[in-house]
Amino acid sequence: MSDLNSLIMEQLQWFIGGVILLILILLVMVLTQGAKLRKMRRKYDLMMEGSGVENLETLLIDLKVQMDSIEDEQEQQRKSLEILLTKLQQVKGKVGIKRYNAFSDQGSDLSFSLAIVDEKKNGVVISALYSRDSSYVYAKPLAAGESTYALSPEEVEAISLAVQQG
Repeated sequence: MSDLNSLIMEQLQWFIGGVILLILILLVMVLTQGAKLRKMRRKYDLMMEGSGVENLETLLIDLKVQMDSIEDEQEQQRKSLEILLTKLQQVKGKVGIKRYNAFSDQGSDLSFSLAIVDEKKNGVVISALYSRDSSYVYAKPLAAGESTYALSPEEVEAISLAVQQG
């Protein structure tokens, strides 16, 4: 046992030196971590300043609620836009007109065919025939650029002019 005590006494100075060195290394690490923590705390305080929120968790929860609200509103706007685009394609906004002389022996280019169609060539073609004695007006429905009634060449040209408006 005395041999063990003498061995410990001989190595005690190295053991104490190693422990002191370990304590110094740990002290340096604690000081650097403290400096980093103070720097992070300053950034945190700067970020939270003026927000009216006491902690970061409350701020993040509020931001998440706002984000959900924005996403819901964006989804509603997307649906509204889809509905509007669908309705816009059905608007009869393309117009083509062809003026002509229906009765070549009398009058002038007072007769006309007017085509009003949508993107899918659905709509109506209206023809007005003028002569000195009388006037006639005809309306023919259009589905995909075709009508159940016979179309005159002028009406076909008016439809073609309307479709070309792109």
